[in-house]
Amino acid sequence: MVQIKTPEQIAKMREAGLVVAAIHAATREAAVPGATTRDLDEVARKVIADHGAKSNFLGYGGFPATICTSVNEVVVHGIPDGKTVLKHGDVISVDAGAIVDGWHGDAAFTAFVGDGHAPELVELSRVTEESMWAGIAAMRNGNRLVDVSRAIETYIRRQPKPGGGRYGIIEDYGGHGIGTEMHMDPHLLNYVSRKRGRGPKLVPGVCLAIEPMVSLGTPHTEVLADDWTVITTDGTWSSHWEHSVALTEEGPLVLTAVDGGRAKLAELGVTAAPDPLA
Repeated sequence: MVQIKTPEQIAKMREAGLVVAAIHAATREAAVPGATTRDLDEVARKVIADHGAKSNFLGYGGFPATICTSVNEVVVHGIPDGKTVLKHGDVISVDAGAIVDGWHGDAAFTAFVGDGHAPELVELSRVTEESMWAGIAAMRNGNRLVDVSRAIETYIRRQPKPGGGRYGIIEDYGGHGIGTEMHMDPHLLNYVSRKRGRGPKLVPGVCLAIEPMVSLGTPHTEVLADDWTVITTDGTWSSHWEHSVALTEEGPLVLTAVDGGRAKLAELGVTAAPDPLA
């Protein structure tokens, strides 16, 4: 069953989303050469505490940290520690969440540490982020879940990959419903699968975490011995972007974007829903 939220509940999710946005701002600033991934986790803990929120990552299925820090070939679910020291040229995705009054927010971004990054990595992150926004723009009343998947995949497949070949759209992980839990139905693929059909209809009150994960090579992954860290099977580097989005009577509201997604959606010809906290 897909959980349908009331406008009042969406407003609470917006509060949680803004805490996530604050985590992103603070950890992006802290992701500098010489910092450890544990340093970033401590920054996130402080932001959550300062906002009177709760972490939805810490303890989730036994996860031992407040955020996921995934460096280079790590696609998702990297565990912060004191041994992983960031250096010039690294790429890191930070996945963060928060709970306010029982309602969840969840979002991720990819950042470049220092300088010296290969152009194909910069382009990889751009393609991944833009595919996320294409998926968000497809969150329209009357569309189906598959329309979001198709928008993400279509955008990625239309982008030429530097050096040739195709980007790897990670197959084993995708987006999800969000609300009173962090991970809820429906599961959102970042590509179209005939086996999954068209999926549920998108109606006001549906909230999705839209999160494409893309690599420079394979779409296949494996989980390391810690039972969390997910890497590409061929060692190619990856990018991960995510926003939590609510569909309202007036269109999509990007719960985890400071401006509610207004500026970026306008570029795509979509009007974002009014911010209930404005």
